[in-house]
Amino acid sequence: MEYVKQLLLQLKKVKFSFLLLLVVSLSSFLLFFLMYGNGQNETYEISAYEISPKTIRSPKTIEDTEKTELERVRAEQAVSSSYRFSEDIMKNRQALVSSIFTAVSDVKVEVKKEPAMTSSMKLKQLREKLDGMENEESLMRLSDEQLELLVSSEQSDLDTLHKQLLQIIGEELSKPYKQEAVPTHRYEVERQLRQTATLSSELLDVALALGRAAIVETEVIDEELTEKNKTDARESVEPIRILQGQVIVREGQLIDRDIYQQLKLSGVLTNQSSIKPSIGIGLFVLFISALIGIHFSKAKNEARFKKKALLMFYVVLFAVILLMKMISYIDREFDVQIAFLFPTALAPMLIKLLINERTAVLSAIPTAATAGIMLQEGLAAIMQMEVALYILFGGIVSIYVISETGRRSTILQASLAVSASNLLFIVFYLLMTQTSYTLPELTFYAVAAVTSGILSGALTIGLLPFFEMVFQLLSNMRLVELSNPNHPLLKKILVETPGTYHHSIMVANLADAACESIGANGLLARVGSYYHDIGKTIHPGFFIENQHAGQNLHDSLPPEKSRDMIIAHAEDGAKILEKHHMPAELVAIARQHHGTSLLKFFYVKAKEMNPDVKEEDFRYDGPKPQTKEIAVIMIADSVEAAVRSMKDPTPEKIASLVEAIVRSKVEDDQFDECDLSMREIKQVKQVICETMNGIFHNRIEYPD
Repeated sequence: MEYVKQLLLQLKKVKFSFLLLLVVSLSSFLLFFLMYGNGQNETYEISAYEISPKTIRSPKTIEDTEKTELERVRAEQAVSSSYRFSEDIMKNRQALVSSIFTAVSDVKVEVKKEPAMTSSMKLKQLREKLDGMENEESLMRLSDEQLELLVSSEQSDLDTLHKQLLQIIGEELSKPYKQEAVPTHRYEVERQLRQTATLSSELLDVALALGRAAIVETEVIDEELTEKNKTDARESVEPIRILQGQVIVREGQLIDRDIYQQLKLSGVLTNQSSIKPSIGIGLFVLFISALIGIHFSKAKNEARFKKKALLMFYVVLFAVILLMKMISYIDREFDVQIAFLFPTALAPMLIKLLINERTAVLSAIPTAATAGIMLQEGLAAIMQMEVALYILFGGIVSIYVISETGRRSTILQASLAVSASNLLFIVFYLLMTQTSYTLPELTFYAVAAVTSGILSGALTIGLLPFFEMVFQLLSNMRLVELSNPNHPLLKKILVETPGTYHHSIMVANLADAACESIGANGLLARVGSYYHDIGKTIHPGFFIENQHAGQNLHDSLPPEKSRDMIIAHAEDGAKILEKHHMPAELVAIARQHHGTSLLKFFYVKAKEMNPDVKEEDFRYDGPKPQTKEIAVIMIADSVEAAVRSMKDPTPEKIASLVEAIVRSKVEDDQFDECDLSMREIKQVKQVICETMNGIFHNRIEYPD
């Protein structure tokens, strides 16, 4: 404990900006290492074709690209070619047949010009004319005997044959059919030629050969449509995914090639450690740390308070993170989520009571987000979102429910509110999962929700005194405890100096109201006023409020002796409070509530006896008030004593007296060392006048 006090004393010498950078940086590294293990998936040292030692689930949803591609290729290959009917085929085939007859006619014309042309010459000339066509269309190639027959036939017979061929071929080629139907249509052409032809058998054979050769499929493959269909079939295959939480292999099952590939894709093998989760956690910690750093750098409190607040914030944060770490180790051993037992409101409640509401809201964010990562069951893609929301909502509810007075009763009320919030979220969670739960499971979740809220309050009450003691902090809860009239020191004031006790109560009422009006800590001013004159218990009879029967002990003392007795009560009170380990804020109030004010009555009295008396010898030792609260107590203390001695106080007299007292304090520079503005002083005067008028209001005179 002494070491902590020394550390806090040393921190007073350090600039807040440097301390903020140092604490946030060190805390970031510590937070990273605490979270590191929870960001890594559980891995297994197993090989293909061995028996699985346990049931393994996929920690993430991932596509099996190899299987997906295989299925897409299969779907693509299963697509049949698409065909389309082409009318150009009929025209082209008729043109080929016509070309043969045209060539024969040309040779016959040349024969007439040269009657001496031999058969071989005729055949050669015809072959030359048909050479290109026969090379392109082998089916149209006729034998030498058939060509000689055509050349030697009558032109009328050739014209008849030509006409019949074009008609029959045209009829068949106008029908849509594929390659496998070609023999059927060739047979039909042959049948029609035999029925309609009136030619010689030799010439009919030539016609049949040409007819069969002219028939081809009229439906051709539509390359564009076929390719489109294949593409559509490929794209219609959904990616084959290994789903998060899906069982890849069960305990005792053989790990074949496909299962091993799925394990590999899921990243659960020991040789698949990835740096990505570490980078992700690093970025998460960086974001959280930056958020905290910005919050404290923008805070408008005094540097001394911000230093304590920063340290307390991180102590609370790491306390709950260590608790999360403990829960994460045992969570895997249970079928239910024991993370719901985590005290959701612990950090926000502590931070609000120790620091303020704004910082408490900040604490709820990293606490919930960190819990989502650290308390996940290993199957969440990023974090256990239901746990994160559960803790976030519980924390936010506690912030708005708990009173800043910090009374144990209000903490208990906040705990019950958090339990109700937790229970409501659990119902939402169970309904949204659409899973059937057994009665024991439902009972566990209900008990966990209530337990979480109660634990939050119990741990808050238990840890508050620790933080107050270690960080020498005066919380509202501690102030409320010190305001209890049964406190030994307050009893001491009441018993030994009843007049001072009554005076202190009056000052407390004035100071509390005035501080609240200017945004200062009214509770601190009230409790400080209760103890500010405890030094008078050493020599109670030398203070006028404790004197009776008109006896004033100062009448028989020299002014210097009276001065010492009066001035000593400030330092004596501070020493008494220090001896009883009272908060430093109350010690400062006892020591500073008179500042360096002048004991004017005794100074004037001494001046009459000795003109060489120095004014400095009749001033309090100080220091001057360092805070608004002490400055307000100084005004309230002087006003209450002055008004109490006033005969027939009226609102006008009170206002005039308050104005004179405050003016004298300002002119005496008593407020130079605190940040009390002239506007706030004006507000303080107004509130004190209103409060005093309420105390000294006119009463109805009742008849005897």
